[in-house]
Amino acid sequence: MRITDFTEKHIEQARMLAGQNYEEERGFVSALPSTYQMPDLQGFVKNNLGVAAFNGDSMIGFLCGVSPFENAFRSTDAVGVFSPMGANGAIGKDRAAVYARMYQAAGGKWAKSGATSHAVCLYAHDKEVSGQFFRYGFGLRTVDAIREMDKIEVPSCEDYTFEELSQNEYASVFPLELLLNQHQCKSPFFMNREPNKMEDFVDSYMKRGSRFFAAKYRDSICAYLKILKDGETFIADNSDYIHIGGAFCLPEHRGKGVYPNLINHAIRSLKLENYSALGVDFESINPTAWGFWSKYFDAYTYGVVRRIDEHIISK
Repeated sequence: MRITDFTEKHIEQARMLAGQNYEEERGFVSALPSTYQMPDLQGFVKNNLGVAAFNGDSMIGFLCGVSPFENAFRSTDAVGVFSPMGANGAIGKDRAAVYARMYQAAGGKWAKSGATSHAVCLYAHDKEVSGQFFRYGFGLRTVDAIREMDKIEVPSCEDYTFEELSQNEYASVFPLELLLNQHQCKSPFFMNREPNKMEDFVDSYMKRGSRFFAAKYRDSICAYLKILKDGETFIADNSDYIHIGGAFCLPEHRGKGVYPNLINHAIRSLKLENYSALGVDFESINPTAWGFWSKYFDAYTYGVVRRIDEHIISK
């Protein structure tokens, strides 16, 4: 096996490999779109942080990452590098060994660039590669999941009402957003993202074209669902895909079927707009999110992360 820098001449073969790996995952997760546009890999050539693996003249794998960025996960002081879905791939045979060699080379580049947080998006059903990254000190951090626009079979909640909020009601969601931040700070989550001020919260989501669906109990919001057109993976570019970008339910209303019914209300509305797939991304270190989303959505990617010794950067 020969490892080399990822260059422009490797793009076509890399896109073919990435497409093959995506089709493999589609075999496990039927809700994934059959039509898609693979990401442009040109930027991964320019930053010189990628590698390609060859057996003779045949490419057997590639591993690229975005340029280093500060505040990895928006809650740390670490500089990060991330390899998103479509920016890495490998042939089926001996895939773990291929990734092992590629990360050994790419990880050295990432560390030299100053990045101490290394993250790679893997397909959820590729146990072989996940196992290899586990052996290299990576742990699960993020999950992308999806479902078709089918109704969740749960009893109705007669004491609650469900509706889509108008833009002038967005501020009413903000108190729950603050409670979500408090939840994220607790063990075992330990993620302290500084919340926006209410005006910034409303303004940012209006600019993004976000939509809010809410459950109300006695005319007070007890749960919300934030819907975005953009998601965390390249399938978000599909016109029939839409994404859940935030969610919270007051603890005293959990376990009563409120949230599945809220999702059903959103699904009914979104199906009328010709959306056929609903996605969500969440942190696996959030036990509440893991328990809920894994029940109703199918995981298709795992984001694995490793924090290397920051003292190695100065060596």
